[in-house]
Amino acid sequence: MRLPGKVYLVGAGPGDPDLLTVKAVRLLANAEIVLHDDLVPAAVLALANPRALTVNVGKRCGVKKITQAEINQLMIEKASQGVSIVRLKSGDPLVFGRAAEEMDALHVAGIPYEVVPGITAAFAAAASLQCSLTDRRASSSIVFSSGHHATGGAPETSEPTRIVYMPGRDFSSLAAEWSAGGMPSDLPCIAISHAAQPDQQITVTTLGRLASTDPGPAPVLLLAGWVFKNVRAEAPEFQPYLNSILESGVRPEA
Repeated sequence: MRLPGKVYLVGAGPGDPDLLTVKAVRLLANAEIVLHDDLVPAAVLALANPRALTVNVGKRCGVKKITQAEINQLMIEKASQGVSIVRLKSGDPLVFGRAAEEMDALHVAGIPYEVVPGITAAFAAAASLQCSLTDRRASSSIVFSSGHHATGGAPETSEPTRIVYMPGRDFSSLAAEWSAGGMPSDLPCIAISHAAQPDQQITVTTLGRLASTDPGPAPVLLLAGWVFKNVRAEAPEFQPYLNSILESGVRPEA
């Protein structure tokens, strides 16, 4: 019996092949099946293994070629046969790319998967304008939003996912500010030290315990939001929203 294959959720970036990561190019060159969004241009698809089966599974202006459930089933079916699959998404897979739904389906089916980040369109747009998205003299935050929601309406909560760069060593002030703003004490929070590096450390906590959290060695990113509700320190094998760093250790919050 063949071992299950693996699915790679790969960011195709904004469309310029030169902006692909080295890892994305390598995976495309070796893929057996490439399932790509409709917005991925021919110049990027040209980097795929010429022997690979390349399938457009995207939609344009609401016209679907295939449903999300069918995409999930296709990945599961082919990966179960031992096939290597690149699920090629425009921009970054984790930014409005339905990656959460696909990762959940793969996890339930027991299919190994990995996320390969890409350059999201907002960064490419700012670069083309030669304008920084942040400026300590004008703005220290960025808001990403989408005009599209899942079938059935808007998300259950309007609370945005928050990512704080350079949060410092003491989270007390930030925790107090968020709590005063009405954010609940059970809101999932995660501190990631040395993100995506070999010595990465992950601390899973909540807003109620954030003030006493040890963030680990700098540099640190602080993430907060309901999208992280399934990330558990005691179950690092199930981290659907941080799967790109599954092989790293997780430090439970005391």
